[in-house]
Amino acid sequence: MVKPGGKGRPTPKRSEAQKRRQQYITAPRDRKEAYRQMRERQANNRDKVREGMKQGDERYLLKRDKGPVRRFARDYVDGRRTVGSYLMYSMFVIVLLSFIRTPVTALLMLFAPPLLLAWVLVEGLWISSRVKKLAAARFPGEDLKGVGLYAAVRAMQIRRFRVPAPQVKIGERVEARTNG
Repeated sequence: MVKPGGKGRPTPKRSEAQKRRQQYITAPRDRKEAYRQMRERQANNRDKVREGMKQGDERYLLKRDKGPVRRFARDYVDGRRTVGSYLMYSMFVIVLLSFIRTPVTALLMLFAPPLLLAWVLVEGLWISSRVKKLAAARFPGEDLKGVGLYAAVRAMQIRRFRVPAPQVKIGERVEARTNG
């Protein structure tokens, strides 16, 4: 029977506790070995954190990504295609087309970049206001500070490079889902 407020496991025997403590005391033979072990531990920790972030595990997320409101904003953005996520690809194509000297490509170079940027700006404002409105309705009493900008900036990132990785498929709408 587990006591309420207890630690949930039995107290170890003194001999077991002493054995366990002595295992960690083994010091490396020299300084190079100590540095090697330290780098190995740090690399393992980084891998664990990277994998946790990739999976969206709340323990490993950065402070800006934590909480149910931010998770909702990520899922909202990740569930739809946005022009902002394709902005880099389209700008790359425009740059490639700029090497072709024709009147049509000259007009494209003149009008396409500002129109694309304006479209992305309007889309970001729309996503920001929509996320703020839905989050306020879904999470009353939660801190909504910066969630609109967070969603708009995530919408401009290439989907493959978003951190934490998208947890919903494109086309999966989060407005209809319940909390959690």
